[in-house]
Amino acid sequence: MYFISSHASSYNQLFNLSKIKPSHAQLSPSSLRALFQSLSCTMWNETDPLYSTYIVNCVFNAFSAYTAIMLNILTIHAMRKTSSLPKPLKTLLLSLAVSDLGVGLLAQPLYIAEMVNFTYFTNTPFNVAQVIFTIASFLSVVAISVDRFLAVHLHLRYQELVTYDRVSVAVISIWTLSALYGPMSSFLSSKQLVYVIMLVILGFCFIITGIVNCRIYFTVRHHTNQIQVQRLVAQNSTMERVERNRKSAVSTLYVFLVFLVCYLPNYCASVARTLWNISLNTAWMGLSFYALTLMFFNSSLNPVIYCWKMRHIRHAVIHVLRNIYDISKTKIDSTAAIRVS
Repeated sequence: MYFISSHASSYNQLFNLSKIKPSHAQLSPSSLRALFQSLSCTMWNETDPLYSTYIVNCVFNAFSAYTAIMLNILTIHAMRKTSSLPKPLKTLLLSLAVSDLGVGLLAQPLYIAEMVNFTYFTNTPFNVAQVIFTIASFLSVVAISVDRFLAVHLHLRYQELVTYDRVSVAVISIWTLSALYGPMSSFLSSKQLVYVIMLVILGFCFIITGIVNCRIYFTVRHHTNQIQVQRLVAQNSTMERVERNRKSAVSTLYVFLVFLVCYLPNYCASVARTLWNISLNTAWMGLSFYALTLMFFNSSLNPVIYCWKMRHIRHAVIHVLRNIYDISKTKIDSTAAIRVS
């Protein structure tokens, strides 16, 4: 998601390239390097009002990048081992986990590199990486919400309409759109227009996902209130399916709520910056840094929600951790035995 990058905006403000004629916008490599070095030094000057903001964001992103990588690798491995999850839901969850892994593996390290030493060679890869993985994550959450909405409303028709092949096409479309928009947002001459169009699309997705999750909440509440009656009149297989869909829908609600808390501040800041052309003062830039960090932190929280609310994934994760512990213990015991002998 191409949210406002404070560094990129500062770069454009510094050079005013949009107001300079192309003939005068040509900078020699040495001049460009000197300007980049000057900007980098200014950022890390202890007298800079944003100095503490850079430090806090770098430290927090370093920590959350590590947790995002480790937790999502563990979750992906556990989901691949879980056979009890429906294949369409598993595919969508894997898409979300892979996008979260990409945030921790690429977007956050590049974000730290941009804050430490802002140059064209750190800003452009960061913008492309954050767009690809945050849009993929955003659209995966939307797809999961729609999938759970259909599961709790269609009941028997769900398996007929939501097939593995159709979900695979949806996931491929999500990643194709994300991969195309990433370079477009950084290299197209009309990228401002593309950016505004994407903000409108994402705003529409926010509204649709909010409505869908509200409907899921009321449906789950209705099912919970009538669960005792259903147990008396429904067949065991039907009851198990309803209960399974109810639990997965509740898990989706938690994923959406955490997603909303993490993504909405950055989206609102981007919309405000676009509509009202807010000046880049110190307070606004600091807020933008923290909003972007909060958005990235969502990639560390999603695996925790999976393990907390989805029993099958939780059991698979526990099984994987036990295997890792047993292997480590065996190696330690073997090493100790060799040393004794």
